[in-house]
Amino acid sequence: MKITVAHSPDSDDAFMFYGLASGGVPTNGITVEHLLADIETLNRAAFDGRYEVTAVSFHAYALLTEKYLLLRHGASMGDRYGPVVVARPDGPTSLDGVKVAVPGLLTTAYLALKLYAPDVEVEVMPFDRIQEAVHEGKAVAGLIIHEGQLTYESEGLKAIVDLGKWWADKTGGLPLPLGGNVIRKDLGPENIAKISKMLHDSIAYALTHREAALDYAMKYGRGLDRTKADRFVEMYVNDLTLDYGDRGSTAVQRLMDEAFAARLIPSKVDVKFATST
Repeated sequence: MKITVAHSPDSDDAFMFYGLASGGVPTNGITVEHLLADIETLNRAAFDGRYEVTAVSFHAYALLTEKYLLLRHGASMGDRYGPVVVARPDGPTSLDGVKVAVPGLLTTAYLALKLYAPDVEVEVMPFDRIQEAVHEGKAVAGLIIHEGQLTYESEGLKAIVDLGKWWADKTGGLPLPLGGNVIRKDLGPENIAKISKMLHDSIAYALTHREAALDYAMKYGRGLDRTKADRFVEMYVNDLTLDYGDRGSTAVQRLMDEAFAARLIPSKVDVKFATST
């Protein structure tokens, strides 16, 4: 059996899949092909069911429940941190009347922004061009994801709002679910359980072989030095990544409920997870 596992070319995703990429985790006859693409591209590909396993934003997951199940492993959650709206030092201090450059309309960052500021105007821009656009004045404010959360201050930008902190305050301390791994339902219960365990084991392997996994992840760090890459991986690959647990599961359901109540997704979502062997 051959499957494609699609994920973002980021240091945290690379770290998660180190166990598979390095051969440290047995695949038991399943051939795994890795495909790397930015998260908005993966979100849109998932609507066609293109990949057996793929990373998606939770915003996209809300629209994909007919095709995909959520795996219990591989979540990226911001625990009092997350996507940040930034501006130049002489820029706005609130979002009143401000158009924000966002990395895609299916990203959870965009969903969280609309929960925070329902009337905000946005323009879509590739995630890796937003900081530059803010610096150059092509965008008054930008919604920063990925490594930009660690670099914007050193690059001379200021935060207007950290959506992870806002979400934690709003929900009594829940983490902000940003992205997760999903698996296509048509693979059937037996294959789904095997693949789910394999991906769990890949994350566990990386966490127990941290230095080697970090060496591998550094290839996808987009200019982060080792200290910052280590910090970024620690932010988004942790116990909640290995398994949502009650706290993570509650956070995802709360996000789905809030999004539906705000009419940002068309249907109420009852979060369901795939089972492992």
